[in-house]
Amino acid sequence: MRLTTEHEAFRSTVRSLVDKEINPHVDQWERDGAFPAHELFARLAEFGLLGLEYDPAYGGEGADHLFTLVACEEFGRIGAAGIAMAIGVQTNMATPSLHRFGSEELKQRFLVPAIAGTAVTAIAVTEPDAGSDVSALRTRAVRDGDDWVINGRKLYITNGAQADWLCLLARTSDEGGYRGMSQIIVPTTTPGFSVARTLDKLGNRSSDTTELVFDDVRVPVENTIGTIGNGFAQQMSQFVIERMSASYTIAAQCRHALERTAQYLGQRQVFGEPLAAKQYVAFRLAELSAQVDLLASHNLQCAEALMAGEDVTRMATVAKLTAGRLAREVADACLQFHGGIGYMEENWTARFFRDMRLSSIGAGADEVMLKVLARLDGYPV
Repeated sequence: MRLTTEHEAFRSTVRSLVDKEINPHVDQWERDGAFPAHELFARLAEFGLLGLEYDPAYGGEGADHLFTLVACEEFGRIGAAGIAMAIGVQTNMATPSLHRFGSEELKQRFLVPAIAGTAVTAIAVTEPDAGSDVSALRTRAVRDGDDWVINGRKLYITNGAQADWLCLLARTSDEGGYRGMSQIIVPTTTPGFSVARTLDKLGNRSSDTTELVFDDVRVPVENTIGTIGNGFAQQMSQFVIERMSASYTIAAQCRHALERTAQYLGQRQVFGEPLAAKQYVAFRLAELSAQVDLLASHNLQCAEALMAGEDVTRMATVAKLTAGRLAREVADACLQFHGGIGYMEENWTARFFRDMRLSSIGAGADEVMLKVLARLDGYPV
């Protein structure tokens, strides 16, 4: 599948937006430990970037999935990965289930402002004792008449400090394991909800990440997305979109980092010649560039399969695993080839190295991706 001239024109628009309205501010946002999500998202919404594939009835663009791929790739050129991740939460992690399974009323109340950029969203799944093992989830929503009464904690929640509403996964029955969970929209103004703390992270520092507390939080049962008790299956579908979009972004982040490194090595003189002329350096950069090409090709194939209505669970898992590992290799090589300056916080390589480490942890750790693949391939694990 080839991108059309329309897709490429869209790419130019997004790249210009990133270069002119985001990148000039990322250093300050990194120092602040947060970025102004409501302000930035409202600006992104003006370009239709928060609802590319969503129904125009709710403010979406009704575009094909390749526009999402292009947008994710261009967000990969943002100078701080935390910004791209936060945008991804809004567009590809917290809202897909609502658009696909939500009632008309829920879409009007919560999806419309999310697409318009007037509401910031977050996905609340991970807990202190339930990260990749979603079956261990403990946060409970007990029915009391027409309301859910929610108690529990969520951890490592991106956008948690600024979110206006959450897509919460909670237990809504006494069935154990993967059964009896539901996705519930929780406005953050609801009494009993609080942000316990904002976490101090190794990387992605411009994106706020929080621990959330639910203490007898009461929301209407009608805030349930889709079918009560079907939350796990719905969340797994949402995870597939999350992993695909993460791989799209990571491939672009790697490509951009290699391009910047090649430019530097062409100028850096060592022993009377450019460092790029050293065979090992040239070969290693060429090797990594080839691996990025393979990931990008897989991403495109994955996008094409999704658009054809195929089950892309395995392809998305392969993409996420490959992207996470490749990002770590690229970040390490770029820092190494910059030498001492690469280790300094004043150089982009230090931030990139820190930011990329999350790629093998977030949205499903490498080990979990391997377990998923093994099961899909019929191995008894």
